[in-house]
Amino acid sequence: MTTKIPRGIRNNNPGNIDYNPVNDWRGQLAHVPTIEPRFCRFDSPQNGIRALGKLLLNYQRKHGLKTVRQIVNRWAPPKENDTGAYVSQVAKALGIDPDAPIDLSKKHLSPLVVSIIKHENGQQPYSAEVIGEGVRRALA
Repeated sequence: MTTKIPRGIRNNNPGNIDYNPVNDWRGQLAHVPTIEPRFCRFDSPQNGIRALGKLLLNYQRKHGLKTVRQIVNRWAPPKENDTGAYVSQVAKALGIDPDAPIDLSKKHLSPLVVSIIKHENGQQPYSAEVIGEGVRRALA
């Protein structure tokens, strides 16, 4: 029996961040559409987690998104996702109301990142050290 590794894990992009030629993420590999037409690829999970964390921080700092519902609605819009289920899963994992304001300090950023990774990939395979390093890089 063969187990297929989820795309986000294979690409070291556990948030499944879309490729955008405007972005030049730290550790981002060259875009090769024959390998991966839509999503970014990174040289390490830590740099993929860094990019995920940076985007979430930008949602809060630049766009004023303060709740799980607001953040997930932007991260995983309803046109492509069951956003309601995604919001519920993330809020439950964080132990908060989906409409309660959160501060994406390290305290809240790490559990949000872990929850998104689990939802995007159906699993969260990374050690606390890998998550911690990716989040540390995002906050730097």
